[in-house]
Amino acid sequence: MNTKLRTALKHLARQAGGSHKTVHDRIVIIERLYTELRQHNIQIKHIDHLKTRHIQHYIQNRLAQGVEKRTLQNEMSAIRGVLKQAGRHKLAQSPQLSNQALNIHDTRRDGTHTAITPEHYQQVMQTAQAKDQGLAAAIQLARVMGLRGEEAIQSVQSLNTWHTALKQGKEKLTVVFGTKGGRPRDTRIINREQVQHAVDNALHIAKQQNHRLIDKPNLKQAMTYWRNQTRRIGLTGKHSPHSLRYAWAQEAIHYYKQQGYTDKEALALTSMDLGHGDGRGRYVKQVYGGMRR
Repeated sequence: MNTKLRTALKHLARQAGGSHKTVHDRIVIIERLYTELRQHNIQIKHIDHLKTRHIQHYIQNRLAQGVEKRTLQNEMSAIRGVLKQAGRHKLAQSPQLSNQALNIHDTRRDGTHTAITPEHYQQVMQTAQAKDQGLAAAIQLARVMGLRGEEAIQSVQSLNTWHTALKQGKEKLTVVFGTKGGRPRDTRIINREQVQHAVDNALHIAKQQNHRLIDKPNLKQAMTYWRNQTRRIGLTGKHSPHSLRYAWAQEAIHYYKQQGYTDKEALALTSMDLGHGDGRGRYVKQVYGGMRR
């Protein structure tokens, strides 16, 4: 990957037109695609060399990060616009890159997943621990802190900080690595004992595995392993890894209500804990809070 390609992609993003915000958002999306390709050592010198599989891989990774399908629809629209601007109409209109083929066509606001039940969670954890203790530790962190998949994998970089914060009696932990859009957030400690155990356990395992939970040489391979193994141990369909986050969200909403917050306040606070911002309380209610175990 070279800077000439990056410059060319940004130029095409501007040429595709639209309002200032549309152009700005398009450039951000194209920059993200470029960064993704570079991080995974995909060598491309010109947009003519961009292939279907490169875009498929990008969307798969974004899905694994927990990015909403509606957001990914917008991202694909921006990518198609740049492809068309570059004369790559055939690729832009490829059936393999349709929203349905990429599994980003379902945009119902009501959650399509279900919060994992305690019984299912215990079963998954037992299977994971027998297979790979690092994987089990990442799953446990995702469950007790409401983390996305990539956040759980990259949390190893924050474990010492979290351990110290817990020791100091802090009420929130800062999630820095693997977050959506690279935006750090503070997440409420709902069950201190469970979080303490999960962090201590992950620290112990990471020390034995080259300071990693998923012992792979790079993030790309770690994410691929995460997706494949979580599916094999029963986190699939309505009970995808995101069901761990859904369960945590429901507990967070209940926690805030128990603290005397109104329904609206509880939803707004949970939304911020999840990294959505305080203005998305209604969204959290529809997608997270409205589900039943």
